[in-house]
Amino acid sequence: MKESTMARFKNIGILAAALFLGAMFGQLMTPQTATAVSREIVELQNSVNQLMQGQTDLRSDLDSKLGELRTIVNQSLDSQNRLAGEMGNLQKAVQDTQANSGSRVDTLATQAQGLTDNVQDLQARVGKVSQQLTDIQNLLQSIDSRVSGGAAPPTSTQPSSMNNSNPPPASNGGGQQPYSTANPPAGGGNSSFMNSPPVSSDTLYQNALRDLNSGKYDLSRQEFNDFLRNFPTSELAGNAQFYLGEIDYSQGDYQDALNAYDMVLVNYPKSYKSAAASLKKGEAMLALGQKANAAKQFHAVVTRYPGTDEARRAQAHLRELTPRSATTQHQ
Repeated sequence: MKESTMARFKNIGILAAALFLGAMFGQLMTPQTATAVSREIVELQNSVNQLMQGQTDLRSDLDSKLGELRTIVNQSLDSQNRLAGEMGNLQKAVQDTQANSGSRVDTLATQAQGLTDNVQDLQARVGKVSQQLTDIQNLLQSIDSRVSGGAAPPTSTQPSSMNNSNPPPASNGGGQQPYSTANPPAGGGNSSFMNSPPVSSDTLYQNALRDLNSGKYDLSRQEFNDFLRNFPTSELAGNAQFYLGEIDYSQGDYQDALNAYDMVLVNYPKSYKSAAASLKKGEAMLALGQKANAAKQFHAVVTRYPGTDEARRAQAHLRELTPRSATTQHQ
């Protein structure tokens, strides 16, 4: 009995020890497994969070790029609309310019011609200064001679007559006087000499040009005719004849203007106004309806005066005439 009891207690102790050891082993093993699983879960959550954050960043970047692209597209559309509007305005301006080109070109050409005339006149006046000074010196010597000794002044330096049918020569470059200043007319005496102010060709020409620019056509025509009658060989005579044509042209007398321009080309071929007179002759023909003759005249301007403003204007007239001729033949 004692042995069985002892054996039973022994078995119970062994069982209790086994249970204790099992419990201890279980306690030792269970926290490590839970810790490993928890770590994996944390890492998985971190990976998921990183993926979600990357997706969020990607979506934000895509939204930003789409916004920029939308802005660029809108700006391109606005620029295209503005460009279309500007092209429309430009086309309208071109059409208006073409519609009004005749009057505008004529106005600009007139202004440019006036500037050119002033420059040429200034050059001519500068070239006459020395000769005018010489004339003044001779006149002063004549006056001094009359006052001191009562002797007649030298007749070799001043004209002795104011007869319009026999105008004084223009060898001094246009410095002649239509009225005698050094020698009075026959029977005039000294009083006529003292009361007659000198009137030079330059003064008469400038007065006529000033009246022309002021619109005083009748007075300007008379003054230019006086200039041509008294100084027909002056270097400005061709200019005076040209301006007579301009007066007729501005008043609608195209045939008289045509004749005046033709006189410039015939009588003053080396005049400053030869190119302008050749062009205006063609324009006068065009105004008279002589399109074929006008085209020939414009071709002559281009050939004789290449590279000038007159040649460019003649080419513009030819471009205007060519489509009209083609249209007429087609009809």
